[in-house]
Amino acid sequence: MALENGNLIGAESLLQQCIRSQPKNSAAFHLLGVVCGLAKRHTEAIQYFKKAVKIAPNDSELHYNLAKALSDSQQEREALQHHLKATQLAPDNVNAWVNYGKCLDHLGKSDDALACYDKAIEIEPNFIQPWFNKGKTLSELGQYQAALVAYSQAYKIKPQENFLLGILLHHKMLICEWAGLDELYNEIHLGLLAGNKVAEPFGLMAFSESERDLQLCAEIFAADFYPRQTLPAEKIQKKHQLKIRIGYLCGEFREQATSILMTGLYENHDRVKFEIIAFDNGVADSSEIRARIEDAFDQIIDIRNLPDLDVAQLIKQMDIDILVNLNGYFGKGRQGIFAYKPSPIQVNFLGFPGTLGAPYIDYLVADPVVIPPTSKQFYDEKIAYLPNSYQVNDAKRKIATRKFSRTELGLPEAGFVYCCFNNNYKITPQIFTAWMNILRAVKGSVLWLLADNLVAKDNLSNAAKAQGIDPARLIFANRLPLAEHLARHQQADLFLDTSPCNAHTTASDALWAGLPLLTKQGSTFPGRVSASLLQAIGLPELIAENQNTYETLAIEFGNRPEKIQKIKQKLLANKINLPLFNTQLFATQLEDVFYKMIEQARANLSPVDIGIT
Repeated sequence: MALENGNLIGAESLLQQCIRSQPKNSAAFHLLGVVCGLAKRHTEAIQYFKKAVKIAPNDSELHYNLAKALSDSQQEREALQHHLKATQLAPDNVNAWVNYGKCLDHLGKSDDALACYDKAIEIEPNFIQPWFNKGKTLSELGQYQAALVAYSQAYKIKPQENFLLGILLHHKMLICEWAGLDELYNEIHLGLLAGNKVAEPFGLMAFSESERDLQLCAEIFAADFYPRQTLPAEKIQKKHQLKIRIGYLCGEFREQATSILMTGLYENHDRVKFEIIAFDNGVADSSEIRARIEDAFDQIIDIRNLPDLDVAQLIKQMDIDILVNLNGYFGKGRQGIFAYKPSPIQVNFLGFPGTLGAPYIDYLVADPVVIPPTSKQFYDEKIAYLPNSYQVNDAKRKIATRKFSRTELGLPEAGFVYCCFNNNYKITPQIFTAWMNILRAVKGSVLWLLADNLVAKDNLSNAAKAQGIDPARLIFANRLPLAEHLARHQQADLFLDTSPCNAHTTASDALWAGLPLLTKQGSTFPGRVSASLLQAIGLPELIAENQNTYETLAIEFGNRPEKIQKIKQKLLANKINLPLFNTQLFATQLEDVFYKMIEQARANLSPVDIGIT
C-alpha cells in the first residue's frame, strides 16, 4: 500500500522489516530494488535485484528488472546475460525482447539487435517501441530508407511519440525525399511553441531558419533526456595545482571532422600553463590524427564503458577546472556526464553549433558572426566570443601530392565545375532549385556532389530531371581518404554552400585546398558558419545576403571564370597571412578566454559574456 501511494520511505522501511524476518524472501528484495530505482538509487537497486535473483534464479521478471537496471546504469556487458535469460524464461514478453535489442545495439551487435526487434514485432506488431528502435539501428547502419520505413510505421502506431516528427524530417532529408517537408516542419514548429517533445536538436538545424525554434528544441530535449543531476557529496581534498586543467570530452578522438579541426589546437596549448586530459567516449583508429592526439594529451581516459555517474565522479576527483563538451547532441556524446556538473566551468564548443539548452553548461564558444549580439537571447549559455572565427583549424592538414585529372574523377574536361561535398541531409529543395537555376544559366557547367547514399543520389537525379536539367550534369564523388579528398578539390572551380545549414568542416576543407566557397548569410548559428570562415580569411565578397544574390554571383563566376581565378589567388595569399588557419594564434586566443572564465569562477561570480579584442 505504501508503494502504491508513492510513499517510498514507508515502503522501504516495511520491506526492510520483512527481509529481517524472512531473509530468503525474493519478492521483498525485488520490491526493494524497485523502490531504490524509483528513488534514483540505481546502485542499491541493482544489488537488491541481484540478491533476489540468487534466491529465485528462474523468475523472468527479476532478470528483466535487473537487466534493465544494469542497462540504465550503462553496465551493458553485465546486463546482456540477464536480458537473454529474461527472453528465455518469458519468450512472449515483448518488452524483454526490446530491451535485449537495445543492449545488443549499445554493444555494437546491430544484426542481433535487429533480430530482437523483429521478434518483438512478430509478437506484437502494433507496439511502437520495436519499430522505433529498429529505425534507430538501421539509421546507425546507414540504411536510411529502411530506417524511414520503420519510423513511418512507428508514426502510424503512435503519431504523438516523443521526438518522432523531427526524426522523420531528418530521415527524409538524409535521402533527399522532400515531399511534405514544409508541412512536417510547420507541425514541429507549432509543437515546439506548445512545449512538446517533437524534434531532436541535431536533425532540426539542417532545416530550421529560426533561432528560437532551435533554442526551444534544445531546451525541451535537454530537460527530457539530460536533466540536472546531483553528485553524491564527497570529501575531496582540493589539490593545489599550478596548471589549469582542461578536460576535453568527446567520442571522436579519431579521423573524423571534429578531430580534423581540433588536433592542432591540442598540440598548441601552452603546456607550461595548461594540462589537458581527453575523456574518450569513442573507439581509437590507426590514423595519423589519432597518433598525434595521443602525443598531444597528458592523459587519455577511456570512458566508453563507464556509467555517467562514475565518469562525473572521476572528473570531480581529478579537479578538472574546465570541462569542454566537443559533441553536444552530435556523434558519440555524453551529455549525461555534464548534467552532474562535475567541473566548475563547463563549455560547449565546436561539435554542436548551437545552444545545448541546459542550465549546467556555462559557456558557448562563438564569434560575432555566428552569434551577433542581437541573437544572444537565443542561447542559454553565456557567449565566449573569439575575435576571428570560432572554428579552430589544423594548419598541418595534409593535402596529397597526387594530381587528379578531371577524367578520372568523372568530370568533363571543359566547363565550369561547381561542387558541394556537404552531407546530403543539408540539401534542401530551395537550395537545390538555386543550383538548378545556376546550371541552367551557365552552359556546360556541372555540379559535383558527395555520393552520400544511393537513395539520395537517385532522388537528386530525379529532382534535376524534374527541373529540366540533364541528370548527367550531376556528378557524384565517392569518399576518399582525407588527403586525397582535399587534393581533388583542385579540379573544382567554386564550392556552392548549403543553407540553412552551411558547410562546417567541409567549408574549411575547401578553403584549405584553395577552393573558393560561395555562401548565403543565414539566420542561425549553423547557417552563419561559412560567413564566419570567409570573414576570417578575408573573402567577404563571397557572402551573399540572400538567395537571389547567391544565384547571381554563382552565375557570374561561371560565365566569367577569370573572376574566380583572381579570387583563388587571393585565397592562397590570405591562407598564409590571415587568422583562419593560424592554429597557434587560435590557441592563444582560446586560452585567453579560458583564463577569463577561471577568473570569474575563482571570484565566485556567475558566468558572463566574454569578449576578446
